[in-house]
Amino acid sequence: MAAAPVWSVDPRTGNPREQVAVEATAEEVDRAVRASHAVRASLADRTLRAAFLRAAADLLTGAGEHVIEAADAETALGPARLTGELARTAAQLRAFAEVVDEGSFLDIHIDHEDATRTPPWPDLRRYKIPLGVVAVYAASNFPLAFSVPGGDTASALAAGCPVVVKAHPDHPATSELCASLLRRAAAQVGLPEDVLILVHGFEAGVQLIEHPLVAAAGFTGSVRGGRALFDAAAARPVPIPFHGELGSLNPVVVTEAAAAERGEQIGAGLAGSMTMGAGQFCTKPGFVLAPAGERGERLLKSLTDAVSDTEAAVLLDHRMRDAFVAGVRERAELPGVEAPVTPGAGGDHTVSAGFLTVPAHLLAAPGPHDALLEECFGPVTVVARYDSEDEITAVLSRLPGNLTATLQIATDDADAPGLLAALTPLAGRVLVNGWPTGVAVAPAQHHGGPYPATTSTSTSVGATAVERWLRPVTYQTTPEALLPPELREDNPLDLPRRVNGRRA
Repeated sequence: MAAAPVWSVDPRTGNPREQVAVEATAEEVDRAVRASHAVRASLADRTLRAAFLRAAADLLTGAGEHVIEAADAETALGPARLTGELARTAAQLRAFAEVVDEGSFLDIHIDHEDATRTPPWPDLRRYKIPLGVVAVYAASNFPLAFSVPGGDTASALAAGCPVVVKAHPDHPATSELCASLLRRAAAQVGLPEDVLILVHGFEAGVQLIEHPLVAAAGFTGSVRGGRALFDAAAARPVPIPFHGELGSLNPVVVTEAAAAERGEQIGAGLAGSMTMGAGQFCTKPGFVLAPAGERGERLLKSLTDAVSDTEAAVLLDHRMRDAFVAGVRERAELPGVEAPVTPGAGGDHTVSAGFLTVPAHLLAAPGPHDALLEECFGPVTVVARYDSEDEITAVLSRLPGNLTATLQIATDDADAPGLLAALTPLAGRVLVNGWPTGVAVAPAQHHGGPYPATTSTSTSVGATAVERWLRPVTYQTTPEALLPPELREDNPLDLPRRVNGRRA
């Protein structure tokens, strides 16, 4: 049987652009993983790893015009958005190079022998080592920052793990271009190109998670697809860590005082956040609790005006467009639901932004309105109008895990402490008087959350994302000559460490 072709498709028309690859066969996936596994020792040199990440950033930036052109042709995200995403991707690669240089990610602990303790301490030296080959499943909505050169790839390489990327079918040409640039960067600094390998195809993705030499996986995508891979990772004869980002509603709570103090500002800010990138950000605020009656009317009017001015947009592919149109229609037909600005089809290839409103009490217990508590990918949000704080608490108790939760408060808002405490268990990042779209690549960042936001407690953005691809190992009473350089007494690599419980 001939290998299935992989086509680059224009989402603005639905027409194929060009064939860019073929789907990998089982034999080709096996060869890719084995080739990746064979070069893992080459990444042991931290200096080379850091140089590789910086070279990759430089090459991506240098080829920026071609990368942005390819990505726009396949995603319709637009040059302005993609220019920013490319800059973020390059900065992320350089940030992980700094993580590698600095060395804290190794988490070195040395406890000297101490016979006076009860029980006595032997000499113990602990640090973290790379897991091995990492499978990365690229995201549709960020063809750069969460795809081939994105955070999962960058953090895995920083940890010293070679990577096999399963390209997303929505941007195969962009994936091929970025993979070629990263492989060229590897060769440029003296590493084997196979520290990064790209494969295409749905079946290839399944075979990748099942391959015995794959040691961990990172995924960004749908709950359905991510859960299937997560289950497969757990069902292997030797289960492996699966760090999946699956879905998020990203709730927002607007207090009565906030609505009274700055309702127009909140409405405009919500409109900008929920329509950003045609509502295709994983952190889009998809559910809002706002006051009922006159207390929330200024917010709703401002939101109506701003969303009404939003132009029709192209989604990443026609499958997503059809799912969006069907999803908002299903939700709008529920009893008690109104559409001040009707979301849906904007044309044969576009969608129109909108939002729905519903009395919050209809969501306080399981029932036909539960679909309103599920993510709808695209430019829509649900505004639930509450009459009391008890209604807020009841609805929040029914929400799934999220990447973010946002609280909009007023100056000296008496409701703020209780609501902040109620939101904190729901999300990995809690915002006050901000909007969740926009994830800074910073050491303190956490991009993750309770299931189904993610399948682990880790972050996929920021310096600590590297921890996903490492495991600790301790050497006990080991002669100095046998210790890895990172654990030797004289600290020849000048790495940060804790000795006998104190920072050295």
